[in-house]
Amino acid sequence: MMKNNTMSFLFIFLLLVLVSWPFITAAETEQQKQQFAVESGKVLELDESNFDAAISNFDYILVDFYAPWCGHCKRLAPQLDKAALILADLKQPISIAKIDADKYKRVGSKYGIDGYPTLKIFMHGVPTEYYGPRKADLLVRYLKKFVAPDVAILNSDSAISEFVEAAGTSFPIFIGFGLNESAISHFAVKYKKRAWFSVAKDFSDKTMEFYDFDKVPALVARHPNYDEQSIFYGPFEEKFVEDYIKQSLLPLTLPITEETLRLLKDDERKVILTILEDENDDRSRKLVKLLKAAASANRNFVFVFVGFKQWQGFAESFDVSKKTELPKMVVWDGDEEYFSVVGSDSIEDEDQGSQITHFIQGYKDGNIIQKRISSGSFMGFINSMIGMGTVTIIVFVVAVVMIIQSLKEEPLTVGTRDEGDHPSSSTSQAEARQPLRSGEKQDKED
Repeated sequence: MMKNNTMSFLFIFLLLVLVSWPFITAAETEQQKQQFAVESGKVLELDESNFDAAISNFDYILVDFYAPWCGHCKRLAPQLDKAALILADLKQPISIAKIDADKYKRVGSKYGIDGYPTLKIFMHGVPTEYYGPRKADLLVRYLKKFVAPDVAILNSDSAISEFVEAAGTSFPIFIGFGLNESAISHFAVKYKKRAWFSVAKDFSDKTMEFYDFDKVPALVARHPNYDEQSIFYGPFEEKFVEDYIKQSLLPLTLPITEETLRLLKDDERKVILTILEDENDDRSRKLVKLLKAAASANRNFVFVFVGFKQWQGFAESFDVSKKTELPKMVVWDGDEEYFSVVGSDSIEDEDQGSQITHFIQGYKDGNIIQKRISSGSFMGFINSMIGMGTVTIIVFVVAVVMIIQSLKEEPLTVGTRDEGDHPSSSTSQAEARQPLRSGEKQDKED
């Protein structure tokens, strides 16, 4: 009898819990909303106890993972304060929060924080690394991209101008003139984090002249930062449209920087790298113009350049030194391998356009020498990309493994020497193209 009463009690208790659970969770959610609503327009200070609640409560929230001792973090803080006031008043608000990731290491570890400040935007709970500008006005403009419609519908010349102005210069802009929205809507969702998408329904001949197209439908891709534009007239089947969009997410040519290496990480094409003496001198600028023309005709490659003067450590990874005759071209796989073309070790001053064409054709024909990035200089490159802290850990782990291995080996007898191979250290693609990381990150200037 006692057993039956106990079972009945447990059944009733569980039933009450199940019935009341939606009301309990709703009350908790409402309490969380009220808690965070009070702070609307301010940068929220989070900790381990409320971090997950904040992420789930807001559709869009930018989180600053900082350390109190970090100078760059201190300079960023007032910019976030200014931006928070503006972003809170958007039709689709974006909240800003911060957490001391040096103190709350569990949260920092969960999201892979190894440098300060690190910014991540959480969209419906899903984190994305923020690589945009950090000045308040530019930060606001950049973040508006994430809450904008997937495809903007433009019905006049003025609407087109306003859209381009509001888009800013941080992302490429795609405008489909006379194009049905359905032709790009799928890709607008897929590549939303990397570009602006729109379709223009009504426009004048003046706008056609300005954007330099003479028939419709036409899909125009613009890179405001690089003053570049390309036009696609079809065919507008999915495969061809996506190929054009993917190839147009990057400009025809771009300099190698920490930022552009992050962009290259997401591109599957081979990289044609030109190493210059100084990317800012007139000789180099003329060559970059020729590279743009070559890139326009060879969209299945990404064309990049770097000055030995601007980034010596990176250039040295490709067996370039102060004695190397520059400019030099190689084809890089974005990881540890690159290819030289036989007979095209360097570019002479005369008829450089033909030499670039000869280099590309030589690669396509297979007249190549496969090489690996030099391990010694590449370590210096890795140091600059992922920070001394990470490199120290890697070196420590390798050293421990080597010691353990040596203990397992039999001792050498007198007069003998271990003649085994000594393979050079290697770096994975993720490490080779990882963004700048250090204990304290540089401020991004725009």
